[in-house]
Amino acid sequence: MESANVDLASVFSAVSKALRQNKEAINEADSYNHDHGTNMVQTFATITKVMKANQEQGQGQALAKAADVLSQKANSSSSKLYAQGLQQAAQQIEGDRVNPHMAMQVLQSLLSAGQPVGAAASTSPTTGGQFGDLLGSLLGSQSSPGTQGSQPAAGGNLLGSLLSGFGQSQSAQQTGGLQDGLDLGDLLTAGMAFMQSKQNGANTINSLVAAFTAASGMGDAPYRQQSTQLVANSFLQALQKYMK
Repeated sequence: MESANVDLASVFSAVSKALRQNKEAINEADSYNHDHGTNMVQTFATITKVMKANQEQGQGQALAKAADVLSQKANSSSSKLYAQGLQQAAQQIEGDRVNPHMAMQVLQSLLSAGQPVGAAASTSPTTGGQFGDLLGSLLGSQSSPGTQGSQPAAGGNLLGSLLSGFGQSQSAQQTGGLQDGLDLGDLLTAGMAFMQSKQNGANTINSLVAAFTAASGMGDAPYRQQSTQLVANSFLQALQKYMK
């Protein structure tokens, strides 16, 4: 059966709504400028508006257009990072069809824009990299009947991806980065965050949020982690309806 086609504009709209609802809390957590929540709302409102206006051009082109517009309007470091992430995500999408796995990779690219990229690292949309394999494993653990909340199954799949990543990462280690811009340390950090969260009794969505946040390049200040978690959580929640 053909995978569901994810409407990324709708997903980004859900993220934008969640940020609006939590704007004041994020502003309050920003003890430096007290405007991070406001900036995040503006950032994702722009993304959503441009995505919806350019849907007929295909979702890859809509992502690229959103990246261009956001980079021109960027008035904060966060919006600049998200513009970079959108540009990376746009390179992964061709045409209009986006399955849930591809949408997960869009989220990974969106949140990892601040990560350093090795000199020889490739940004080709045809290479998922080890983190892409990890996402496939995590996505499988969420969508397969009977595995949600089953720690051994999810952990086993995750460890399998991590171990296979070790065997395939020789060239990546030599260049200092993985093909998708994340190094092996980021992969392990995300994987360990996922496993630790599952061990602490979190459900699969919360564990995925922990993994994405751990590997994020959006900064480790508490208010930045708060907004990153909100983006990841609302994105994944919106994605759930396409994974039935």
